[in-house]
This record gives sequence, structure tokens and C-alpha cells, in this order.
Amino acid sequence: MIQEIKRREFIATATLTTGFAVAVEPVFGKVITTDGQGLIAGAVKIPVKDGEIPAYRAQPEKGEDFPIVLVIQEIFGVHEHIQDVVRRFAKLGYLAIAPELFIRQGDVSKLSNIDEIRAIVATVPDSQVLSDLDATVDWAVKSANGNADKLAITGFCWGGRITWLYSAYNPNVKAGVAWYGRLVNNVTELQPKHPVDIAAELTVPVLGLYGGQDAGIPVETVEQIREKLKSSSSKSEIIVYPDAPHAFFADYRPSYRENEAKDGWQKLQAWFRQYGV
Repeated sequence: MIQEIKRREFIATATLTTGFAVAVEPVFGKVITTDGQGLIAGAVKIPVKDGEIPAYRAQPEKGEDFPIVLVIQEIFGVHEHIQDVVRRFAKLGYLAIAPELFIRQGDVSKLSNIDEIRAIVATVPDSQVLSDLDATVDWAVKSANGNADKLAITGFCWGGRITWLYSAYNPNVKAGVAWYGRLVNNVTELQPKHPVDIAAELTVPVLGLYGGQDAGIPVETVEQIREKLKSSSSKSEIIVYPDAPHAFFADYRPSYRENEAKDGWQKLQAWFRQYGV
């Protein structure tokens, strides 16, 4: 049985995930590896309301006032693939940071059963996540020479959903890119809103990247948010890759689709540039 981490244990034992998630077997022939040459990269601690959470940060060795990119994890935690994405952003001149947003509830990186992982993720309150991301931005500005006026966010799967929510919650975000995040779901006390619920009032431009063959995110839900976005002032856009499955950007998984992943990465960079990040 998964043991809940008590507050005092969480503060004392929070550590950063290393390697890949146990639950997913990496396809090593396709895994992209980005080196740390010219970067400051590694684990950091983010002060939050009830202690500290671990995060992975990367930024150029030289420079100042770096634009900030929040990189939001999949349900598998801040493992090697997410850390590599952080380094990719740093190579482009960003201060990128991926906080461990599940650590109070449990260390998902050590689990091999997807149902156990989902059970942990289901207990993570949106309010906790949004507060932790505020704390991460604050740390980036005060401790890593980040520029709060150039703030962007991107996330994958679970993190794609959070990308929509944080962009609605924090109007200081300049741009967001959501990779195949769930858009429609049941409302609960811990998850009172979903992207489709905030779309019409959204002011931050979010680019949504989705797969037409995603078994977990039906195309009709993608069309639902596309319709809702027509009422917003955010200039948000949705792109659907017709033949792509879920997690088509995850180069360590069999779902990886090189062409769609590369196209999405280029579109992300253009989106950030378009909105001054």
C-alpha cells in the first residue's frame, strides 16, 4: 500500500527523481540526450508554504534576466526526459525549471504500477499545484536571475492540463503550450475546474498540441475547448496531429512520433517568440 508522506517527512526527505520512471520502459534507440555544456543545471530546492519541494533547473552559465519557462511533468514525475527538456530550453537561452509537484503525496518515480501512480496523482489538489508554481516563479526571480516579465509555461499530459489552469490563474504568464493535456473531466473538491471550464475567460495565449489518435483525450473534447476559446480574448490556438497518439513528444516511450514532436517543438518556440518570451 502506498503510504502518505506526512508533512515533517516531506520536508526532510524530498529528493529529485533520477533516471526514467519505473512504470515506463525507455526506448533507448530514440531517447534524445541534451548535454549540460555551457549550462548551470541540476537539482534545487524551492521554498513553499509547508517546507521545500525539489526541482530540476537549467540555465545558461552566462547572462542575466533570463526568460523563465515552467516545465510541468507528466504523471511519472520529473524524471530524465523532463530534465532533458529543461536542458533543451536552457540551450535556447531560457531559465527552465521543473518542480516535483507530487512529492507530498508520494514518489511516483519508484512505482511500476500505473494504477498506483494514478491513485497518488488523484490526491494532488490543484490549489497546491498553483501555489507551488507561484513559489517556483518567485524562486526563479530571486535566486536564479529570472525575469518575471518574461514568463512562459509548458507541460505534458497531466502537465498539459496544468498549463491551461496556471495560464488562467496567473495573468502574468506571457504564453503557454499544452501538450496533450486532458481538457474535460469530472469536477471534484481537489480539481474544481478543468481547461474547458476556464477557456472562455482565458486571457493568456495558450497553444494546445493534441494527437488525433489519442485514446485518452477524445477529439470531440478538443473541439469543445476550441469552441470555448472563440469567446476568449487570449488568441489561443489548437493544433491536432491527425495520426499522432497520446505522448507523441515523449522520445523515451513507444508513443514517440518524431515528425510531430519536432514540428510541435518548433511551433512552441515560435509561439513563445511571438508573445515576447
